Amino acid sequence: MEFLPFWMLPAAFLLMFLGFPVAFCMMITAVLFGLAVFGDRVIFQFIEKIEDMASNFVLAAVPLFVFMGAMLERSGIADRLFEAIHIWTRRLPGGLALATVLMCIIFAASSGVIGATESVVGLLTIPVMLRYAYDKALISGTICAGGSLGTIIPPSVVAVVMGPMADVSVGDIMYGMALPGLVMAGLYLVYILTLCLVKPSSGPRIPKEPAEPAFAQKLWITLRNLVPPVVMIFAVLGSILLGWASPTEAAAIGALCSVLLTLLYRTFTWPGLYEAIVKTVRITTMIMTVLLAGTLFTGVFIGAGGINTANELIARLHLTPWMLLALMMSIIFLAGFFLDWISIVLIFVPIFTPLIKAAGFDPVWFCVLFLVMIQTSYLTPPMAPAIFYLRAVAPPSITIRDMYVGVIPFIALQVATLGIVMAYPTLVTWLPAVMLQMR
Repeated sequence: MEFLPFWMLPAAFLLMFLGFPVAFCMMITAVLFGLAVFGDRVIFQFIEKIEDMASNFVLAAVPLFVFMGAMLERSGIADRLFEAIHIWTRRLPGGLALATVLMCIIFAASSGVIGATESVVGLLTIPVMLRYAYDKALISGTICAGGSLGTIIPPSVVAVVMGPMADVSVGDIMYGMALPGLVMAGLYLVYILTLCLVKPSSGPRIPKEPAEPAFAQKLWITLRNLVPPVVMIFAVLGSILLGWASPTEAAAIGALCSVLLTLLYRTFTWPGLYEAIVKTVRITTMIMTVLLAGTLFTGVFIGAGGINTANELIARLHLTPWMLLALMMSIIFLAGFFLDWISIVLIFVPIFTPLIKAAGFDPVWFCVLFLVMIQTSYLTPPMAPAIFYLRAVAPPSITIRDMYVGVIPFIALQVATLGIVMAYPTLVTWLPAVMLQMR
């Protein structure tokens, strides 16, 4: 009976591998093991978990962020951002790829909805990069890695879901992830520039055109196209980081700003608004259903003594705190090959967080490390959601092999980011401490 909770993981994984939806796998496992351990009393535990989740104010940010991403997808902002950034990078080696990553950073700081970002950026930049004979692996890796930056650059839907599961402030996670997210994006830019300097055929410079705008005109184009989205980013991200609004309130501001942006760019349509609302309902329903299933699953696991047993097993292994952390990061990395991000968060965050606290590590720092590893799960096959998003918008000339080859260097850069954040915890802890003093 002591080790019964640990059979929940292989039971859930078995159902997943048989092809059942993740949410139903975790719900079925929770019900069967809950009845085995607690009998019909488990019903009261389930009702309590459902009430806790339904009354969680923070989770209201999820549909608002999803709606913001859906509206940005239809606002025409991507075309304007690409024009504003590309006029400055076009003469650099790999300038189109650099502009793509910079645009992904802005999109990530706008809404943090990964599928929408990658689809919009891919549709816009792939034809241009193919026209200038960019290496197809570089095109694939840049869009997959850049498009998934919304995981580690705030605001992030993943952070909103993770905070309550880890019993950590969502605001602190967003403060903590800001600098590591910029470090990762910076490594992407350095890699692309270095690769295209060493191997110019990967990302050729674009030749100077006679009709290229003058410096003053470039400034005007940049201001005209960048100021509205930057204002929106400040309204959302700035209000969170400066302590003016909670993540949920900031998400509501962002949702309103996304609608205003479509009005400003004259791309607002009632059918477009309807499609954005329907997409929001579908994605939010999926996230919340899986989140509820994960909450029931972890409730049974913890209630059956799974955490206490895990603590005892780890104590018998005589692992040092850093060995324990390395083991956890390895498990998350391997899980990313087979599970989507929400399954990884819901299964492992409630199990690992108490162990991390007992080992003396900062839970916010651990959550950011977890987010970095979640980032790798978007690129690691066979799940690799980022590759699936790209496959949906890429032409047949870009093959699956190009995509798999292209993401390998970026996975290495993500692992390098993990090493940097582990070596320098102040990258995570500095900004939350500063913001705490300012409150």
